[in-house]
Amino acid sequence: MNAKTKAPPAHLPALRQNSSSAASLPDSRAKQALKEAVDAVVNSFAKHTQGYGRVDVVEALQEFWQMKQTRGADLRNGALVIYESVPSASAPYVCFVTLPGGSCFGSFQNCQTKAEARRSAAKIALMNSVFNEHPSRRISDNFIEKAVAEARASFKDVWLLQGEPEEADNPNTGIGAFRFMLETNKGRTMLEFQELMTVFQLLHWNGSLKAMRERQCSRQEVVAHYSNRALDDDMREQMAQDWIAREQENAGALGRELGLAKRELETARLAGRELRFPKEKKDILMMAHNKVNGGSLAS
Repeated sequence: MNAKTKAPPAHLPALRQNSSSAASLPDSRAKQALKEAVDAVVNSFAKHTQGYGRVDVVEALQEFWQMKQTRGADLRNGALVIYESVPSASAPYVCFVTLPGGSCFGSFQNCQTKAEARRSAAKIALMNSVFNEHPSRRISDNFIEKAVAEARASFKDVWLLQGEPEEADNPNTGIGAFRFMLETNKGRTMLEFQELMTVFQLLHWNGSLKAMRERQCSRQEVVAHYSNRALDDDMREQMAQDWIAREQENAGALGRELGLAKRELETARLAGRELRFPKEKKDILMMAHNKVNGGSLAS
């Protein structure tokens, strides 16, 4: 199990993921461009908040979110930034960081020490945190209109989002429920909205939304229930049990999905992308795998 320690944001996330997204890793030029962009943002932030000199990026990231909380940001779980190091006996080391609101980022460089991996994760998280302050990242009326239009066009086969254009104001329709979910979070930024989005991404991936539709649950009921539910160990356990059942019905299904999830997470991490959904998928599948096999598997 990954060791977790606590220390004193991307376009609208998709509810549907294509398994072919775990494609080739970023080439060296893309990696260098990413590194230069991250360093530029971190150095600019340091200059404007701490003066010139070497910046402790881990400390700067924590101070950034504490500053947001002091200024009135609605951080339901507090301002703590949580780091998670992937157990490894040798380099390269990997570290993930979860921000208040649920967004997750990971070390994107080839890190030779655990401390270097933590700093790498903090850098990419700080860059996204700074960019997240741009007005275009805040959920506003204009943002909602664009997001609803994009969702209708992109996810025609996702039950939660299905519906005719004129139904967008009816919370009992799929697209209306999506609008309702955004409107109840108006004023928050997309990084602060990430955990709720991840919940619905997981429900779709896991087949739970389809099962709820078959049980005649209304979309409004689904949104109302899960909008107030945290993404916690109980939810992960339930989804892991679903995958154990699938493995029992179709031997090898769990291993194939786990392999896809690992490759997707690795590709996204090295590209510096937001990781909460692919990481949660991998963790849920690892939980299921360990229960089926009665042991642990390297992360």
